[in-house]
Amino acid sequence: MTFSIVARDPTTGALGVATATAGAAVGALVPHGLAGVGAVATQAMTNPYLAYDALDLLQSGTTLDVALAEALARDPTPEKRQFIIVDRSGATTAWTGEACQGVAGHRQGQDFAVAGNLIANEQVLDRMAKAFEDARKLGRLSDRLLATLEAGADAGGDSRGVGSAALKVFQDERYPLVDLRIDRSDNVMLDLRALHAETTSGGYADFFRQVPGRS
Repeated sequence: MTFSIVARDPTTGALGVATATAGAAVGALVPHGLAGVGAVATQAMTNPYLAYDALDLLQSGTTLDVALAEALARDPTPEKRQFIIVDRSGATTAWTGEACQGVAGHRQGQDFAVAGNLIANEQVLDRMAKAFEDARKLGRLSDRLLATLEAGADAGGDSRGVGSAALKVFQDERYPLVDLRIDRSDNVMLDLRALHAETTSGGYADFFRQVPGRS
C-alpha cells in the first residue's frame, strides 16, 4: 500500500524518510526519526511501535540488526509488517513480512533502503534505488529523498494510485529540519515538490533559521 525510502547524508549526518501511498495522511504513522540516531518507515499493516521501539533501542546503543529483531519480537503479527531503518552510520536493515499484500519487497544500498508493498511492479523499487544513487550529486538530503519518491511514483508507485505523501529530515535538533505532508491531493507529487520548494528557500527558510536550537 506504500512505497518509502530512508536515507543518511554522509556529509552532514542528516537522516531522512520519504513515503507515499494511495490512502490519506501517510505522514501520520509511517515516517519516523531521531537526529543522530536513525530514520524509520513502518508500513504495510502499519505498526508505529516498530519505529518507536527500534529508535529507542538504537538510542540506547543496541546494534541495528538486534534493534530490528527485538522490535519485531514485540509485534504480535510481524508477518503483516514492513519496515526499513537507517542508522547514524548509514547502515540499513529491512523487513518485509510474508503476509504483506501484492508486490512487496525492499532494496538496500550504501546509506539508504527502499521498500514497498502493494506496488505496481518490482521496477518501483529498482527505480527508487537507482534514483537515490543518481541523486547523490544533489546538495541536500531532502532533494534526494524527493527525487527518489518521484521516481517510484513515475514507475507506477502504489498500484491503486498516490493520494498522500510525506518527507522528513532530522539533523541537529530534536525537531525535524524538514517536515512536509500532503495529506490528500489529486496531484500529490507535484504538491510535495511545490511545498518543498516553498519551505526550503525564501521567507519560510529565513524564518526557520531563526528557530532556537540546542546543538
